[in-house]
Amino acid sequence: MREHREFFEVDTENDWETIPGYPSGFQRMTLSSDIDESAETGKRTRLVKVDPGTVMGKAVVHDHWEEVFIYQGDLVVGCDEHGDGGITYNAPTYAVRPGGILHGPFASTNGCLMIEMHYFDVCPSTNTSRSEKII
Repeated sequence: MREHREFFEVDTENDWETIPGYPSGFQRMTLSSDIDESAETGKRTRLVKVDPGTVMGKAVVHDHWEEVFIYQGDLVVGCDEHGDGGITYNAPTYAVRPGGILHGPFASTNGCLMIEMHYFDVCPSTNTSRSEKII
């Protein structure tokens, strides 16, 4: 279960780390998480920063739902390995996708800041996530 935290200061200058499997220009800052991808449970909220001119030249797929809000800059989706082509989305832009959806490759011309929320599917028969128990 995620920790309850009221408003807390976020160091948007120093608390970034490179997202594993991505170029160094794609960085994340986890704000809250109890996600366990191997058990397919939990939720995560994070900020993602993409430096200007950075290209992630391959598409990605994951098992969790993902909601993405681009609140600053631009993100190119569906480009080639050099960042050419694709569709450019400028802030403010929002996407939501279920697990199992191939998406990308990605690039950013001018850089961007996004907030991402990840979570596993809700069981239709119980309307609870796989991480929740029925008592």
